Amino acid sequence: MHRFTHFDTALGRCAIAWSPRGVSAVALPGRDDRATRGQIVRTFPGAVDVPPPPDVEAAVAAIVRLFSGEPDDLADVVLDLTGVPEFHRRVYAAARAIPPGETRSYGELAAHVGERGAAQAVGRALGSNPFPIVVPCHRVLAADGTLHGFSAPGGLATKRRMLALEGALAPALFD
Repeated sequence: MHRFTHFDTALGRCAIAWSPRGVSAVALPGRDDRATRGQIVRTFPGAVDVPPPPDVEAAVAAIVRLFSGEPDDLADVVLDLTGVPEFHRRVYAAARAIPPGETRSYGELAAHVGERGAAQAVGRALGSNPFPIVVPCHRVLAADGTLHGFSAPGGLATKRRMLALEGALAPALFD
């Protein structure tokens, strides 16, 4: 059974779900608390809203700090990758290696996972990322440095704001 909790960040109210194997999803702020909760409940019907165990509490604290401008790669957050395809796992591992405040292109990630020319497949894998911020798909940009394809609530505006909070973009770029 999955469990989840809500928490406040500089970006807004987020949610995190977990199983005994690790964090199984992160929900970025929706238009309201119900929408954010709905992201988790749609993925894990029957999930129960409870206080987090210490490891998840530590993950929440790290996410809050990251959105407050304190660099953290969230490498200590254990993920439950049950049901995640092998290619996606490789892409997620490559994305997790991008330090806060830095970006890479979809093509660079494709090359990193040994699949040159698979930039679109990398984009699809990141588009189905259930762990946004922990798997920092927002740090992946088009080859020309432009922002493309962010499936979390708020779309590209959220991606732009997350990058600015991490110092990867000047704050003026998201106003």
